[in-house]
Amino acid sequence: MNGSLGVLGFSAGRGIRIVRGSGQYVWDSQDRRYLDFHCGNGAAFLGHSNPLIINRIKEQMEELMVCMPIFDTPVLERCLRALSRVLPNHLREVYFLNSGSESVELAMKLARKQKDRKRFVYFTGAFHGRTMGALSVTYNQRYKQGFEPFPWEQVSLPFNDFDQLRKIDDGVAGVIVEPVQGEGGLNVADSGFLRELENRCREVGAYLIVDEVQSGFGRTGRVWAHLVAGIEPDIMVAGKSIGGGFPVSLVAVSEEVAGRVEEGEHGSTYGGNPLALAAVEAAVDVLIKESVPEKSDVMGKRLWKRLLEVSSELQSVVRGVKGRGLMVGLDLRFSPTDVLKLTQLNGLLTLKAGGTVLRLLPPYLINEEDVEFSGDVITRSVSAARRSS
Repeated sequence: MNGSLGVLGFSAGRGIRIVRGSGQYVWDSQDRRYLDFHCGNGAAFLGHSNPLIINRIKEQMEELMVCMPIFDTPVLERCLRALSRVLPNHLREVYFLNSGSESVELAMKLARKQKDRKRFVYFTGAFHGRTMGALSVTYNQRYKQGFEPFPWEQVSLPFNDFDQLRKIDDGVAGVIVEPVQGEGGLNVADSGFLRELENRCREVGAYLIVDEVQSGFGRTGRVWAHLVAGIEPDIMVAGKSIGGGFPVSLVAVSEEVAGRVEEGEHGSTYGGNPLALAAVEAAVDVLIKESVPEKSDVMGKRLWKRLLEVSSELQSVVRGVKGRGLMVGLDLRFSPTDVLKLTQLNGLLTLKAGGTVLRLLPPYLINEEDVEFSGDVITRSVSAARRSS
């Protein structure tokens, strides 16, 4: 055998070697510090190497590393007890998986069980994952190209368009929606739109699935972003932040949905493994003890204000600010690709959303100094990118 192994090139590398992280910062192999507003697509929202989470995982490693939740364990009991403090009251049954995309797959399977319902509705700008089921309800055609046909019908409707909701009929198994679209461009669902969507789903008997993989667990200033609208989805999927960055996700369902579950319909070797359960238990402790949603709300407003200043200063190349809480960004009048490179060169890691949005997904730990630093770096980077284009 010749040559060394490599990673499949689904994504372009960033050109730096990250060797450690703590809180809101990471360091490269040259010991240069970066303010991390990328956070593994938002997964490190509770901070890199959060000590409470790390210690709880270490303790669990010494007790039990491998055990499926078909067996009762102390860590499963503790995790469920912790989650009961933060999950919506009407969602009392959960199933653990490893990623957001996996959870979307299960949510769709559960919705698809309804007799004679073979269609799913999703919205323009939606992103729900890249596995085949989740991909079928993801809007970006570039991700879908070459992978059709999908195993069921799917229809996209305009996001935040009240009138189009009448197209949801009794042939629809489920409707999936993000309260705040991440990949799609930090588009915030209007509260009235979500309430009307819930009403329509009730009228026709379709299940309402809320995707909180990126927006959930305190990032937008509420534990779950959909609570702002006061809706009660039939199914909620969550991931990323719920384990402090440890690979874990969950599907939470209503009593009616849970009542349709039959033995053997789904399973996961690593879903709900003891280390993941310990991470979730610890993450809930952090969320509550550190008042994470409240801190996200405060710092999100501060970051929003700073971005408005950037937008005002660069209004010829910036359309405005988008998002909610600590899930925000600048909508540029050009692709942010070069801006990502320049912010990185200046010590700030960012990512993009949609075609023109510079997306920021910082940890809840950021402070005033971080906000000012990020605003300065973004101002310089956007200006330089525009000049060179």
